[in-house]
Order: sequence, then structure tokens, then C-alpha cells
Amino acid sequence: QVQLVESGGGLVQAGGSLRLSCAASGSIFSISSMGWYRQAPGNQRELVAAITQGGSTNYADSVKGRFTISRDNAKNAVYLQMNNLKPEDTAVYYCNAGVRKRWLDPYNDYWGQGTQVTVSS
Repeated sequence: QVQLVESGGGLVQAGGSLRLSCAASGSIFSISSMGWYRQAPGNQRELVAAITQGGSTNYADSVKGRFTISRDNAKNAVYLQMNNLKPEDTAVYYCNAGVRKRWLDPYNDYWGQGTQVTVSS
């Protein structure tokens, strides 16, 4: 079993900051890409930011310059520092990881349970 557990969501005023954390645990041989997605009511889930095992990053245009993704490979953890938050950032944020459970296994996608981020105007 592989589990991803998120923390750090909450309610913040526009212009404020939050830091999301996600730790993967369980039967893990290696993790490839890790990322954060979000889903607002009535919208599809969208990529916010992703980071490869080597540290290359990719961001949605709407968060560039405001959000920073990072990871700690030794802890199987990924983080999302969110600054200058806007009401349109309000959503449930989900952690995602590509996990290989044993050598030569394929990488499979795993998801966290989601954490609510609410930005008030």
C-alpha cells in the first residue's frame, strides 16, 4: 500500500501565504514526478505545479511567480509554498506522485485525500 497524506490547507486572506506539505509512505521503491493539482467546485482538476526527481519544475501560468514547489527525496515529500494568494486560488488541493513499489515495477499514480484552501477577498 502507498499513502499520500497532505497538510497545511486552511483559510487565508487575499495576499496571504500558505505552505502545503505531502508525505508518501508505504511500499515505495522510488518516486518519479510529484505534483500538486487543484479542483474548484464545478471545475475539472487541474495541474498547479510538478517537480521531477531531479528537481525540474513546471507551473500553471496562473501561479507562476507566486507558488514554489519543492521536494525532499529522502523523506518522499513534496511541498507547495503559496504566496500572494488570490480568491481564485480557492480549491481542494491534491498531492500526486508516480510511485514504483518494487524494482522493475511500472510507475503508478497515487493521490492524496485533498486539503481545502480558501482565500477570502
